[in-house]
Amino acid sequence: MGEKKGFDKFLMVTTPLLDGVRIREYVGPVVVRNVRAVNIIRDLFTRFRDIFGGRSASYQEVIDDMYREIMLEVRQRAEAMGANAVVGLRMDFESIGSKGTSLVMATAQGTAVRI
Repeated sequence: MGEKKGFDKFLMVTTPLLDGVRIREYVGPVVVRNVRAVNIIRDLFTRFRDIFGGRSASYQEVIDDMYREIMLEVRQRAEAMGANAVVGLRMDFESIGSKGTSLVMATAQGTAVRI
């Protein structure tokens, strides 16, 4: 493999350190949240899936879209802070809402660094 002197890519990793790569500066925390409303028709089909079993493709699509948006926003925020990597990246998804409203919330957090 080549030398690790300069990175032409932005790195985002779940580990707190990068093996063999020196972190020059810890820039600061990056936190991104994304909340989506889920419509009543999607909820109805998901309830049928819960009864009969199977994977909910419609919810999976929502989660996949949220994941892509959040990863892009994490990168954009970290780059705006002058970072070229994010370490310790975590992402959590949660269902929130009550009485006819369903919301899916995703939160991503990590530490922006310069390597």
